Amino acid sequence: MSAFLYRDDRNGRRFHVGWPPFRIVRPAAVEDEVARLVAERKIVGVFWGRSEFGPRALGNRSILADPRWDGMRDYLNERVKHRQWFRPYAPVVLEEKCAEWFELDHPSPHMLLVAKVREEKRERIPAVTHVDGTARVQTVAKDAPVRLRRVVEAFERLTGVPVLLNTSFNDHGEPIVETPLDAFQCFASTDLDALAFADAILLKELS
Repeated sequence: MSAFLYRDDRNGRRFHVGWPPFRIVRPAAVEDEVARLVAERKIVGVFWGRSEFGPRALGNRSILADPRWDGMRDYLNERVKHRQWFRPYAPVVLEEKCAEWFELDHPSPHMLLVAKVREEKRERIPAVTHVDGTARVQTVAKDAPVRLRRVVEAFERLTGVPVLLNTSFNDHGEPIVETPLDAFQCFASTDLDALAFADAILLKELS
């Protein structure tokens, strides 16, 4: 018998959210494992610490992905966020490396500033470069939320790129996840590959 997280068959409606087959791993360093998964083009929802208040998800309720793959924006829009094809995504970058990648010489910790991606870097991070060559940049300082900082640092060690794609942890039309159940529902009902929570990672098993 199929397991469902949610189902509604009333009045001819057939809205089902299946319970995906998954396994739980507990790596020694969760942040390093998240970076490794992202470097392999896996899409990871992260649910860490307190929720954030404001117009942007800044790392505690985020979906992280590889900015180097040109097809990542289209894949996210179609398979995860279920929104219009042209909607862009934003980069998160180590603060001390920001000026090397963007025409921005001061911090932007709340992802509110738009800057030009340096022309020589655009081909390296196409998934977060808008059609006009700009990006809405989030910088992470050394004293920023520790877990996001560690993921970006680990991704740089693996790829040489101190940048990740960061978008809010929600499906289109839904609020940003607030509770563990919210996070799992989004993980179950979208094509997220993994969910990082506390000291564990949930990985979908391919059938």
